Amino acid sequence: MQEKHSYEYAVIRVVPRVEREEFLNVGIVLFCKKAKFIKMMYTVNETKLNLFANDFEWEQLQLNLDSFQKIAHGTKDGGPIAQFDIPSRFRWLTALRSSAIQTSRPHPGLCDDLEITIHRLFEEMVL
Repeated sequence: MQEKHSYEYAVIRVVPRVEREEFLNVGIVLFCKKAKFIKMMYTVNETKLNLFANDFEWEQLQLNLDSFQKIAHGTKDGGPIAQFDIPSRFRWLTALRSSAIQTSRPHPGLCDDLEITIHRLFEEMVL
């Protein structure tokens, strides 16, 4: 019998105008402490985002999302936060913030395969 994985995930959102509180789901970050697993996936649908704000700074958004991904994956060029342990990186990424990139509250789950699960969540919540 395959071991089940208890995990947490959050939806990554772009909030073009924070004061309006409208957002577009652009990614997923999934974390499993026991498996020492964290992964972030994202894509930005520019057509949809232009419906919210047609003057959005695309280059800055891309840099910010790339930084989020580097922190999640713990890459050497991700800065000091990327060097935190996996649970600390997940908590930092999902902390409440008032900025153009936000996350939902973390949600729990149970699965057999973490890779399959992040792809399923990405398809359901983002695509």
